[in-house]
Amino acid sequence: MAIIKPFKALRPKPELAEKVASKPYDVLNSQEAKLEAAGNHYSFLRITKPEIDLPDGIDVHVSEVYQKAKDNLDKFITNGVLFNDDKDCYYVYELTMNGRKQTGLVCVSSVDDYFNDVIKKHEFTRPEKEKDRIDHMLATGAQTGNVFMAYRDVSALSDLINEWKRSHEPVYDFTDNDDVHHSIWVINDDAVINAISDLFKSKVPNTYIADGHHRAASAAKVSEQLPESQAAKYFLTTIFPASELAILDYNRVVKDLNGLSTEEFLKKLEDNFTIEKTNEAYSPKQLHQFGMYLDKQWYLLKSKENSPHGYRDTTDPIGVLDVTILSNNILDKILGIKDQRTDKRIDFVGGIRGLGELEKRVDSGEMSVAFSLHPVSIQQLFDIADSGNVMPPKSTWFEPKLRDGLLTHLI
Repeated sequence: MAIIKPFKALRPKPELAEKVASKPYDVLNSQEAKLEAAGNHYSFLRITKPEIDLPDGIDVHVSEVYQKAKDNLDKFITNGVLFNDDKDCYYVYELTMNGRKQTGLVCVSSVDDYFNDVIKKHEFTRPEKEKDRIDHMLATGAQTGNVFMAYRDVSALSDLINEWKRSHEPVYDFTDNDDVHHSIWVINDDAVINAISDLFKSKVPNTYIADGHHRAASAAKVSEQLPESQAAKYFLTTIFPASELAILDYNRVVKDLNGLSTEEFLKKLEDNFTIEKTNEAYSPKQLHQFGMYLDKQWYLLKSKENSPHGYRDTTDPIGVLDVTILSNNILDKILGIKDQRTDKRIDFVGGIRGLGELEKRVDSGEMSVAFSLHPVSIQQLFDIADSGNVMPPKSTWFEPKLRDGLLTHLI
């Protein structure tokens, strides 16, 4: 069963929370982070992307950058921008986007659960990205990045958390520049804390990483390097009931047609898909359908169930995914893209950017063809994680994103 604990969060003064809160370190490059933090001395990007306070062009993986992160964090603490709660607490984090709310429990999760597969994963991690977060954690002594997780709904947990929200005022309550509303409550009552911990121990057999595989893997490896640190045996997580989560589409754009003309490409598609022209941008309405934008024309592709790489075997949690069907029948078979992680001919566009971004990338001549996909479901994610498999790269896009800096775990 899942082991979670309350913790003493390092967090901003309420009046500074909106200025401190920043987008996750891995959704901005250095230049974007510098622009985002311009004129805001309180931005937590100065800790998660500390190169913005160093000369342009610096290698972001050198020790000077990680030392700057530590210096900036120390300065935030010394100047009273951030403070530590004086007792172990749980925290409730509610995000509201386009009228839809999702409420997670902020806690620290057991590294042992990570190693023992009580915490389920669905993605591979890359060593260079792990090393970056490991070096950042070791330099700062802090887990600044929150791991976004999910669990199968437990009504008693939801009732407890919703009652706390109803009967208490949030300590932070603001809308960010992406029109996402963030509200955080502190649960500091021992009876409620114990009740939440006990419910996880008795009712939650597994938790699932939704977003943050590299942060989780790095925290686990840091714990091995800090065997004397009890705090490092746990890592910062926000865990949401599955029913409240929304996964957006994660679409593909490809630079060229692998030497084929448009007519030749369309002809090859007919082996595995029915093809219909559409009069408007097409976002698939159900599984096993795809939108395709090519030569200023949108198409609806429907996968043929009896094709060699179709979806007849519904017991295969990977094979039934639309990203797998697209990969097997088009990207690999026709366009010659064997490894989407390394092939420079393919790029990925999160659904939050809309279909207009796909049209823009193709119409500009940068790309030749774009594909829109139906989102993966949270149940598909659970099925794959439970089976011990991993999803193809860039399969899920979660929105809204948690903000860094509101709750940090010191190790």
